Amino acid sequence: MTLWNPVYRIKVNGSTVTGATLGGLTITSGRTDIYSQPTAGYCSLTLIETNESDLSYEVNDAVTIEVQNSASTYIVLFGGFITDINVTVRKSGSTALTQEIKIFALGALARLARAIYTGNFAHQFDGDRIAELFENVLFDRWNEVPAAETWSGYDPVVQWLDAENSGYGEIDTPGDYELHSENNLNDTVYDLAARFATSGLGYLYEDSQGRISYADSTHRGQYLAANGYVDLDGNHSIGPGFTISKKSGDVRNSITIAYGSAGSQNVTDSDIASIAEYGQLATTINTTLRNQGDAESQAAFYLLIRAYPQYAVKQVTFPLGSTEIDNTDRDSLLGVFMGMPVNIVNLPANMVNGEFQGFVEGWTWTASLNQLSLTMTVSPLAFSLQAFKWSDVPIAEYWASLNPALDWLNATIVA
Repeated sequence: MTLWNPVYRIKVNGSTVTGATLGGLTITSGRTDIYSQPTAGYCSLTLIETNESDLSYEVNDAVTIEVQNSASTYIVLFGGFITDINVTVRKSGSTALTQEIKIFALGALARLARAIYTGNFAHQFDGDRIAELFENVLFDRWNEVPAAETWSGYDPVVQWLDAENSGYGEIDTPGDYELHSENNLNDTVYDLAARFATSGLGYLYEDSQGRISYADSTHRGQYLAANGYVDLDGNHSIGPGFTISKKSGDVRNSITIAYGSAGSQNVTDSDIASIAEYGQLATTINTTLRNQGDAESQAAFYLLIRAYPQYAVKQVTFPLGSTEIDNTDRDSLLGVFMGMPVNIVNLPANMVNGEFQGFVEGWTWTASLNQLSLTMTVSPLAFSLQAFKWSDVPIAEYWASLNPALDWLNATIVA
C-alpha cells in the first residue's frame, strides 16, 4: 500500500548522535505474561564508526531511540539510561579503520531495584500509595539539586511541576482498592511498588520516554471505551513464528487472597468443576488489601481467568517496512504501549477462530539500517477487564447505543 523506510535518530542527554551509522538495534519492553509485574526495558544498540571520533556519551547518560512515522515526525521507541559501552575494532588497514560501538541501556524501572524506601504508609488507595512512593524517589528535593546550579543556568522552559523529575510518569490516582497501613518498611522501591500494584490489580510500566507509570485495575477498560481497538490484519504479519499458547501450568482453581495487616487474614474461592477436571491447583496471592470485600472480589476475578487454560498470543510480528501495511496501521504500531487494545483479524481459522482481541503486554523492536519489525505478546481481553464503575461510563454514552442483547452480568465495559 505505502512505501516506508525507517529514519532513526539517537539522542544522548537531549543531543543527537551524529557521524556513526546504525548497525543494529533490539529493544524489549513490558512483560511476557499478565501474571507478573514488568521488569526494566532493555536496549542493545550497535553503531558503526569510521572516523575515530570521540564518543559523545558516557555510562548513565540518558538515551532515547526515535524513528520517523509516516508524517516524518519522530516517535520515541525507547527511553532509558546507558549501562554499558563496548568499542571493538572490526576492520583495520593502512588507510581506514572501522569500529563497532555497542551500547546497552535499561529503562527507568531498573533504578527502582537499587533504591531503598524506609518509612510508613497510612491507609490509602493503590494509586495514591504508589504516587507517594515514587514522589519520594523520582523527584529530587531542594537540597539535592547540584549546589553550583544557578538560576540563570537552569533550562528556562522547565515547568516547576516537572523540575528535577528523574522518571515520574502518569500515575492513576486514587486507584481502585484501599490498601492497609504499613509501618517500619525497609525494602527496595521496586519490590514495594510491585506489591502495591499487584494488590490493586494494576501494573507498573515504562512509557516511551522512559518514565515510570502506574495503571490501575480499570485503566484498560476506560481506555478501550474511549478509544477502541487498534485493528490489525494478520495477513500483514510474518506468518512463520506466529504463536498462540495455553498451558496447564497457568491453571489455578483454588485462590487464596491474603489481606489485612501483614497478610494476617485470608479468603479462598474455588472452582469445583475445574478441580474435578484438573485436580486441585491452588495458589496464594499476598496483598496489602484492607477490606475483606475487595479480597473476595479479587479471588473471584483470579478464578475467572485462571480456572481453565486460555489462549494468549505469544508472538506476532509485523514488518513495518512492508508495503502491505498502510500508514494508519504503521503509525499505530510505532506508538505501541503496554495495555494497547488490539483486534487482529485474518488469522488461521483453526487458531483462536481466526480473530483475537486483547491487550499488548510486551514487545520487541528489531531493527537494522532499512528494516524495523515489531514482535508483540498479547493477552486475552478477559484477563484485564474489570467491571465498570457507574461514574466511569463515558458521559456521551446513551442507552439505545448499547448492544440490545447485552445482559447486565456481562456488561463489564460499554464502548
